[in-house]
Amino acid sequence: MTMETRADAERQALEYPFDSVPETGEVLEVATGVYWLRMPLPLSLDHINLWAVDDGAGWALFDTGIHSEATLAAWRRLLGPGGALGGRPVTRVFVTHMHPDHVGLAGWLTREHGCELWMTFGEYMNCRVLAADSGREAPAEAIRFYTRAGWDAQAISQYRARFGGFGRHIAPLPQSFRRLEHGQRLRIGEHEWRVVVGAGHSPEHASFHCPALRLLISGDQVLPRISPNVSVFPTEPMADPMRHWLDSLAGLRREVPDDVLVLPSHNEPFRALHARLERLDEGHRRALERLLVALAEGPKRVVDLFGVLFRRPIDGELLPLATGECLANLNHLLHQGRVLVSEDEQGVAWYRAG
Repeated sequence: MTMETRADAERQALEYPFDSVPETGEVLEVATGVYWLRMPLPLSLDHINLWAVDDGAGWALFDTGIHSEATLAAWRRLLGPGGALGGRPVTRVFVTHMHPDHVGLAGWLTREHGCELWMTFGEYMNCRVLAADSGREAPAEAIRFYTRAGWDAQAISQYRARFGGFGRHIAPLPQSFRRLEHGQRLRIGEHEWRVVVGAGHSPEHASFHCPALRLLISGDQVLPRISPNVSVFPTEPMADPMRHWLDSLAGLRREVPDDVLVLPSHNEPFRALHARLERLDEGHRRALERLLVALAEGPKRVVDLFGVLFRRPIDGELLPLATGECLANLNHLLHQGRVLVSEDEQGVAWYRAG
């Protein structure tokens, strides 16, 4: 889930240079040798943007789409004889982060084209671990985690039934990969790209900056119309991903100039990066303040605070994401000493202003 930001003034400030988007199986050139692709997603957010960069002998691909028949068919059409990418091979597959819409077909593409997968260590290893959960029963730690957040018996039952679904959307990953690191410089075709690593939305998210072309492939780290989900998960219940997220926004502003064309994973390419980074930072800080106001009224569970953060009803598949994002905000305030928490006899956590 993504937390919507109603920033009409900011949307007017952002510049969207393209009047159309590429249809599935087609491409649109956004800079010399850099092409925009779109793949379908079976979600309310119904698309992901992918990027193909001329790498001399073939195409360097950035992200892959989810493992589905629709995405497989689109890739076969794009890369096959007469396809929009000219039937040239894939030279490398770069993945920004481990979520299935980004890494889903990385294994298939690297096997089909005999090329390497490039990811950060944290993203590759976390993806391998989560994919290995496929078919397992939900662990007791996860049940305690969501019970602590205030989930009722029906929600816990639905979680048990859905658990282990991560790997179903990912083709088997290759057993080896090339590591991406912050500050690393990569020669792709005619130009040099620099890796910019951030965190919060995922453990070690890679974005890619090309100074010569004035481009930033931002993945999910910066999106123009929605705010990426920043969540706490049962594997690390006291984590503070909000601190990492806010630090990463500041890092992008320091390291990437404002004049880039941002190529995001969702919505459309845009300019005015620094204005967007500032708005994202402000939005999350306002959310923290709204939580403090709500908690000053009296103790509340995680599930009692959804209305403070989100402008839509929270149920079904949105419940784990909303819970994770709410906890990311609460944990951040806990680490700052601005919020206190205690558990009742049923193991449910109650938060109050410190």
